[in-house]
Amino acid sequence: MQKILRRVRISVSVSVLITMLAGLAITALCYVSARQIEAESARLLFQHDASVRTAALMSGLNNAVEQLKVLNQLFRSIDPISREQFRSFSAPLLQRYPEIQAFSYRRVLDHADRAGYEHAMRQAYPAFMIAQGDDDGANSQPAPQRDSYNVIDYVEPLQGNAQLLGLDTSNSPGQQVARLASRDSGLPTATELLTLTQYPGRQTGFLVLAPVYRAGMPLDTPEQRQRAVIGETAATFRITHLITTILGNASLLDSGSAGIEVFAGAQGKTLVYRHDAAASNRALPAWMEAAHGQPTLTSFNLAGQPWRVRVTPARALWNDHQGSLYVLLGGLLSTMLAVAYVYQLVSRNSVIERITGERTAALKFANLRLSEDIAARMQNEQSLRLRERIIEVSANAIVICSAEAPAYLVEYVNPAFERITGYPAHEAVGKPLAGLQGNIMDQPNMNLLQAAIREEREGKAILRYSRKDGEIYWSETFVAPVRGQAGDDGTVPISHFVLAQYDISAVMRFEAELAFQARHDILTGLANRRLLRERLEHEMAVAQRTGLPLWVVFIDLDRFKFVNDTLGHDAGDTLLKGVAERLLVATREVDTVARLGGDEFVLLLPQHGNGDPGMAILQRILETVAQPMQLGEYEFFLSCSMGVAVYPDDGSSAEMLIKHADIAMYRAKEQGRGHWQFYASNMNADTLERLSLESELRHALERDQFHLEYQPQLDLASGRMVGMEALLRWHHPQLGLISPASFIGLAEEMGLIIPIGDWVLRTACAQTRAWQLAGHGQLRVAVNLSARQFKQRNLLHAVAAVLMETGLDASCLELELTESMVMHDVEQATAIMGNLKALGVQLSIDDFGTGYSSLAYLRHFPIDVLKIDKSFVNDITHSNDDAAIVCAIISLAHNLRLKVIAEGVETAPQLEFLRAHGCDQMQGYLFSRPLGVPAFEALLHQGRILAA
Repeated sequence: MQKILRRVRISVSVSVLITMLAGLAITALCYVSARQIEAESARLLFQHDASVRTAALMSGLNNAVEQLKVLNQLFRSIDPISREQFRSFSAPLLQRYPEIQAFSYRRVLDHADRAGYEHAMRQAYPAFMIAQGDDDGANSQPAPQRDSYNVIDYVEPLQGNAQLLGLDTSNSPGQQVARLASRDSGLPTATELLTLTQYPGRQTGFLVLAPVYRAGMPLDTPEQRQRAVIGETAATFRITHLITTILGNASLLDSGSAGIEVFAGAQGKTLVYRHDAAASNRALPAWMEAAHGQPTLTSFNLAGQPWRVRVTPARALWNDHQGSLYVLLGGLLSTMLAVAYVYQLVSRNSVIERITGERTAALKFANLRLSEDIAARMQNEQSLRLRERIIEVSANAIVICSAEAPAYLVEYVNPAFERITGYPAHEAVGKPLAGLQGNIMDQPNMNLLQAAIREEREGKAILRYSRKDGEIYWSETFVAPVRGQAGDDGTVPISHFVLAQYDISAVMRFEAELAFQARHDILTGLANRRLLRERLEHEMAVAQRTGLPLWVVFIDLDRFKFVNDTLGHDAGDTLLKGVAERLLVATREVDTVARLGGDEFVLLLPQHGNGDPGMAILQRILETVAQPMQLGEYEFFLSCSMGVAVYPDDGSSAEMLIKHADIAMYRAKEQGRGHWQFYASNMNADTLERLSLESELRHALERDQFHLEYQPQLDLASGRMVGMEALLRWHHPQLGLISPASFIGLAEEMGLIIPIGDWVLRTACAQTRAWQLAGHGQLRVAVNLSARQFKQRNLLHAVAAVLMETGLDASCLELELTESMVMHDVEQATAIMGNLKALGVQLSIDDFGTGYSSLAYLRHFPIDVLKIDKSFVNDITHSNDDAAIVCAIISLAHNLRLKVIAEGVETAPQLEFLRAHGCDQMQGYLFSRPLGVPAFEALLHQGRILAA
């Protein structure tokens, strides 16, 4: 019995032992399997978290540096850029990218310009000086003298960075290496780590520098870039703030699944940032933890400096291992129950073993299913969280399409795509990528994206898109491939492509406006000097290649200054815009119309010879400009003078062609205005002669080189001398006698005509009074008034003072006016003439018939005499037209109760004709040439009269 009991006991013990060992073995197997699943899930999660953090950090750092390129582009578009433009442009960038601490512009300044620059800056900043100190402006003191300085000129935001203004960074060892590297390469370059004491706590940071080159300079080699540099833009970064902002914006600081360490500085070995994984009071002991993955180390280059990012996994927590622990506890419990059943129901050993096996198998299956569900749920949650965080809330439009050519069907678009394009998701999904937003495939830059998709690589391009409502917008589009699962042969095929679109319409509009303003005149919209030079050099190259000449036409408006002086600059601007429109109408599309400034315009007429087409355009311009222009209640009649230089005959450079066209234009003005003149080589000599004449004319009056000659005026009825016209003559000691035609207009332009005219009036009146006192009767003297004299405010006072000073009676003085002089402003001219008549002087209209007098005004002018121009008198004996004009003038004058004097009478038939038709007086070579004072006195003593 005892043996049986012992055998039973042994049997029970063996059964219990076998059952226990089997249960523990199965439990251990299930536990290990669950642990492996959890470890693999944790490792995948950690690798994903590490890649997300590393990618977010690298993208944020590169985006921050990219904004410096955007700011640097402003200096290439605008030259020069003002402090307000710098502030306006950098403010939205600083607001959009808070990780950037500050933007600044450092100007390269020679020592010779230092004093002027400091004086100018002190107008806004009284304590301003060019200083040297730490890299952040601390411990600043006046900078010692150097050949050149690298001065911080602009800084934004100014608050908190004002101490940096004026800081000379040229001798800063922390920045010099990066500065030289950026100038050599032309790319943004980062400095080594610096201590920024202007921020609390002496924080570690760095700067990124980007060179600014002088516009138009060659930049092909490092030596050329060094010579062309005029300054640099810089972005300041506090490393802790920079990295915290980037990770915070990506919502990666709240997650405790991984820690992150960032290394920078020399060879990327200095720890500059650290963020540990979140701690937990429910951490498991080390023997129960599963490996969450090995730390990842990623190296990359930021603006020329090495950086490294190390991501470490978090310590295992209770919640991370619930499945395996449940498997362990369940297995142990099942084993204990099995042992109890075996011990108590040894007789039912087979049943117990079957039940135990079934339950163990069921438990194992349940544990495996539980582990699979946990892993799948975690993967789905992570995918959903990533999609929601990165794609759904992205401000950029994101499109995911299949990689199956050629359709590349769209599978997903985010809300930003719907907002930007106006297309709802259901209208975009399922359509080919090429037809997603109209026919965008025809754009030149589209081949960049096509090549990237075809070669299964990343790519980007700036493209023009159309919203659903037809509005056009610009987008910087990025494309990147997405790889799927590895195939049987081990290759990983491309399954999808991701396109990201960044709306840059505002930037493109701003760049387009800057580009237009840089090359066009703000007032008229015509090409400015810069664009004119570019087109002129291009057209010169075309003309050299084709052998066809190129015309450069310099245009100057006649009498434009009169509009500004009378109606003001607003009216002048209106007139200039109207003239610009007329020039565009009169020219062709292939021609260029440019405004140099003031009332000066330049035309480029390509592919013209010396034939009719070019002449026709010039004639059309004259006729178009001459059309009346209404400015308010006034109607103006303009004319223009044009000079033409022909390439290559008249110059081989743009400067020489414009200069020669300008010289030809002045020759056109000298010859009467309102026409054009081609450049001739002798015009340069004429220009030098004109400059010399100007210099001599300034001193002619004070050197007593002027004298007067007098031409007798005779009464045709009695033949006696009744007066004379005073004529100005200039006798230069070296140049000899200079024609009035050569210097009267020049004196008018230089403003010297007023003192010269005063001298003529005083001298003529004094001489006439002297001859009267000598007993030669009540002679009348005629003196010409210039346009400037007529418009001067003290004209009446000046004439009265001369009459009083010389003692000449006012009735013995005749002032000669031209038609154009009195017709500019009829009301003003009438008032001036009325005041002169009240003084008692006589008034005459000189060269009548050559201007554009209105008879309606002529009858209201208080004049006494009309003088017939000699051009009509010359041909009255053999030209019926001129004879009719002279007869009409005589009849008109007599009907208005005016006297008529004929100028330039040289033959007896002319005299006979004038007497026959009732002309009152004459002057001319028939009786006498203009005579000096001694000769004229001799003529008076002779008492000679005009032959009957």
